[in-house]
Order: sequence, then C-alpha cells, then structure tokens
Amino acid sequence: MPKCLSPVDSAPGLILASSSPQRLALLRTHGFNPEVRQPEVDETQRPDEEPRTLVRRLALSKLAAVVADHETGVAGDTVVVIGDEMLTKPLHQSRAVEMLQLLSGRTHEVLGGLAICHKGQKISQVIRTRVTFRKLTAEEIDAYSKTNVPLQKAGAYAIQNDAAGFVISTDGCRENVIGLSMPAVLAALRFLDAESAN
Repeated sequence: MPKCLSPVDSAPGLILASSSPQRLALLRTHGFNPEVRQPEVDETQRPDEEPRTLVRRLALSKLAAVVADHETGVAGDTVVVIGDEMLTKPLHQSRAVEMLQLLSGRTHEVLGGLAICHKGQKISQVIRTRVTFRKLTAEEIDAYSKTNVPLQKAGAYAIQNDAAGFVISTDGCRENVIGLSMPAVLAALRFLDAESAN
C-alpha cells in the first residue's frame, strides 16, 4: 500500500485546475499553496468510453482548460466503479440512496485520473484504490443520503468524513479516494523537476 508522504519542497507557482475543496485541502496539507482556477469542462461520458479512459481524459481536459503549457498545474477527476457500473456524483437524493445500497457490503474501485504539467511537459495517469464497505443499514443510508455530502461526491460518499465508518478496508492510497493521490502528485512533480515552487 503506497504511503502518502509530504514533499521535500512545495512546487512554486502551482496551479490547481479544480473547484474541489478536498483537492485544495490535500495539497495544502502537504505543504503546497496553489492558485485555484476553476475549469469548465463537459464531463459527459463518451459512447463506449471506459472509466479509466474517462478520468484520464477529464483530468487532461481540466488542466488544458485553465493552465498554459509553460505553467505548472495539477488536475484530477474521480469515479467509482462497482461491477460493470460507473458511479459519478448523484444528481438527487434518491440516486444517492441507490448508490449507497449498491456499495453496501461490497468492494468497489475508486479511479483517480491525474494530470500534471510543467514547462511544456505533461504526465497523466490513473490511480486505483479498492474500498470495501461493511453492510449498511437502511437507516444509515437514509440518514447519510439526507446530508449535503453525497451530492458532491462520486459514489455518494466522502471517506474523510462520516462515511469513514462505512469502510472495512482500503487497498491503495486513501488520499486517492478523497480526491488526489499525493504520492502520485509528488512523484510526477519530481519527475518533471517541478518540486521546488510555491
């Protein structure tokens, strides 16, 4: 299981191409102080597009939408996959209930698309984390679905908040489930020689 380590130095001039407060918080926790730019990207899945392809494409699209080639930027996208079904953010409470019922007592995958650029170079990849939920009661699902959290999260849950109690185990980086795999971010910045900017 990869460890989530802090950087030696934080990347100067780093731009976060995301409106996600979770991604911003993760970067700040690891010593970064990025400029936030909010991309407007059509996140519609293309016909026959695989989840891994989708999250990588969207991360790259978000990055390209607000970060110039000569700048240093990071973008991410997240989906949950269980069986043959891909779960994004539910549009309403009833869909959140359906998603939580589907995840209850089962193992699912969280796919995190990551795109990073620095001085004309780009890296993109997909990070996978497996998460196993315990069996949830109908009362738990109903109560959690009525909070404002599920409508903001792929798969209708936030592992860093109350839904942590739903989880039996994780295989892979937990931060990927929150929104951004920091080990992957740090490795990419080091590879691109962009680790010392803030």
